[in-house]
Amino acid sequence: MKRKVAYIILLVALMVPIGCRESHSDVELSESQKLELLDLKLRKHPKDATLLAERAKVLINLGRVKEAWIDINKAVDLEPKNIEYRLLQADASFANGDIEKSYRALSEAEKLDPSNKDVQLKMGEITFYARDYDRSMQSLTRVTEVEPDNRTALFMKAYIYKETGDTANAVTLMRRVCDLYPDYEPAFEELGVLYAVHSNPMAVEYLSTALNLEPNNTNAAYALAMYFQHNNDFDQAETLYRKILDLNENSTDAWHNLGYIELFHYRDYERAIEYMTKAIEADPNNLAAIVNRGCAFELAGQRDKARSDFETALAINSGYQPAIDGYNRVK
Repeated sequence: MKRKVAYIILLVALMVPIGCRESHSDVELSESQKLELLDLKLRKHPKDATLLAERAKVLINLGRVKEAWIDINKAVDLEPKNIEYRLLQADASFANGDIEKSYRALSEAEKLDPSNKDVQLKMGEITFYARDYDRSMQSLTRVTEVEPDNRTALFMKAYIYKETGDTANAVTLMRRVCDLYPDYEPAFEELGVLYAVHSNPMAVEYLSTALNLEPNNTNAAYALAMYFQHNNDFDQAETLYRKILDLNENSTDAWHNLGYIELFHYRDYERAIEYMTKAIEADPNNLAAIVNRGCAFELAGQRDKARSDFETALAINSGYQPAIDGYNRVK
């Protein structure tokens, strides 16, 4: 009897760490491993809507959208009043590039619960990415009426104002997002770009904050570099262009703008040709780089090479006026 009790105690003791290891392993499962487990479970329970929805999420993450669509449709058929499944159905449709089908799924979810914030937010997002700004603004406004400080809704509304040319409202709303969410880098980037477009010095503050929050944000770095370049602060601009090139050595725009500074500010034609060449190597169809390298050759007295560049640019776009002007100068 004592042996039996001892054996049971030992068995329990052995099971505890095994259970802990299994729990820890679940957290670290890859998407493929999750899929294998769900496949096994669904073989035993093929009509379990929860399992079907979970597998659909994994399949979407793996890029297997058509298979995900089959699973989530089965889950919806099994539980047609489950709003979460309708939202997932919308995600699967959107991932498959079918905006209208995604919107229909959300419309069905809206019928189930017209005041559901998650449904309205998702509807606003889907139509936002489809550039259906009127429909998106309607849904996002419903969200902010219920939740005035909803970050996603406010950010997208501000972006819609920007895209539709309402700069004043775009700036006001984006500043509100920055004030409410000081760690939300996309808002600082967008607001910085808005200020930079209008040569407002506030661009430096917001774009610098975006870079502090995300040092590898090449979009913010480029926008700030362009601001400095347009305001003749070439040292700061060059520093940022080189930072971009450290992150992406094939940034055709960074190489071109470095070449532009060398060509028109420093008048160093040899270095301008070097940088423009790197820009063209990164993107053979970069018309500005091709024409400006032609200008550098022209100013350096190498007319044949200049003419060749202007002809190359015209072969890409016969109506590109800077190339036409350059060719007429050296033909």
